[in-house]
Amino acid sequence: MKKILLFAMTLLVSVLLVACGNGDSLETKDWEVTQYDTVNNFDGISMIVKEGSISPTALTVIFENTTDKQGVYGEYFSLEKEIEGDWYQVPTILDEYGFNDIGYELTPSEIEEFTIDWDWLYGSLDTGEYRIVKDILDFRGTGDYDKYYLAAQFTIEQ
Repeated sequence: MKKILLFAMTLLVSVLLVACGNGDSLETKDWEVTQYDTVNNFDGISMIVKEGSISPTALTVIFENTTDKQGVYGEYFSLEKEIEGDWYQVPTILDEYGFNDIGYELTPSEIEEFTIDWDWLYGSLDTGEYRIVKDILDFRGTGDYDKYYLAAQFTIEQ
């Protein structure tokens, strides 16, 4: 009986040590860390979330171009969640997906709204701190551009 009790206690301690030693939280175990090292570095062009537009499946962003440069953005976006101070890519509910390859102009001194519905790609988001990331081009001419990434934070409350 002592051997069984000793074995059971050893097994329990081993399981607890492995569980406590795992650096991944349960929430991030299958999540990938952000791929964006630098965001919001396109001087004079910004993106914020429109107040009152946030839902668990969509939001509206506002682009502002205070420069004399031509910005171009598309329909592509990605969502990330802040967990324990780090950004993680929200897993998609589809294995294969794509975005329309279209360019929307953000002309100099322009403010523009763009609504994004992610229900088809991510489903409904849980409570938490998130950010949406979109790419934007500093477009000078065909084949002559620099790509930047804009990120805007938002909170899902349920």
